[in-house]
Amino acid sequence: MKRLKQILYKLLHPGTVVVLLSIPAAIGLLAYTFLVAGEESPISYPAYVLSAYSLAIVCVNLIPMVKKWSRWMGQLPFVGRYLADLPFKLKISLYLSFAINLVYAGVNAFSGIYYGSPWFGSLAAYYIFLSVMRLLLIRYAHRHGFGENKAAEWKRYLACGIILMAMHIALAGVVILVLRQNRSFDYAGFLIYVMAMYAFYSTVMAIVNLVRYRKYHSPVMSAARTVNLVAALVSMLSLETAMLTQFDPGSVSSSFSRMMIGSTGGAVCVAVVAMGIFMIIRSAMQLKKLKDNPS
Repeated sequence: MKRLKQILYKLLHPGTVVVLLSIPAAIGLLAYTFLVAGEESPISYPAYVLSAYSLAIVCVNLIPMVKKWSRWMGQLPFVGRYLADLPFKLKISLYLSFAINLVYAGVNAFSGIYYGSPWFGSLAAYYIFLSVMRLLLIRYAHRHGFGENKAAEWKRYLACGIILMAMHIALAGVVILVLRQNRSFDYAGFLIYVMAMYAFYSTVMAIVNLVRYRKYHSPVMSAARTVNLVAALVSMLSLETAMLTQFDPGSVSSSFSRMMIGSTGGAVCVAVVAMGIFMIIRSAMQLKKLKDNPS
């Protein structure tokens, strides 16, 4: 039993070099399988095994590797500030996510107009709502410090809650189009594994940061973390639709896929509405309290 544990430990902890090399090796083999050899070729089996092993050792070794790299990177001035200064880290995150959302909104809006597609139109509306919320928070963060003007921050918090209430319409449109027109998010080949890791990571980090930033008592920070949580939930929804479409589409009944997507999509829409209502009520109460007690 002890010998078995030692073998298992060595398999899961082969060393940093092996872990890093396994990633391009798995990606390359999967790319060759999907693009050249074909999914039914004999090479597909070792490709799947290698990709699964690579994913396992990356997940097991990720936290120790991140901690090691963080200590080394933390010695650099800008990186050290980014890792240690949570408000500064939030500002950088807002700028990056806003830029990405803006690009996605533009591409989907152009595609929706060019192809006359309600699918791309609904996605464009979703990314526009995300961009507007993040722009509101960026403008405040650029001009003020977090927690300095509670009244102004609660107004931004209220605005984000209202936008979330409107955004669920775009999300509902996406879910309806997936169900009625059999549309779905599509990630070619091995890209779906990357998106799966991103979706789970972003969801976990969104929940962790939602709790972590509470100590600053900043409504703008809370609003930014809530927006990230919404984006993470939609990423999980898109991942589910892609996986149901890509993996064994012939063996999964249409009614089961519709039930799963409808349940998850409905739950995400309800969660977005609930968060919007909570933000509206909470901000209205806090603004009333500040008005009654300005000191």
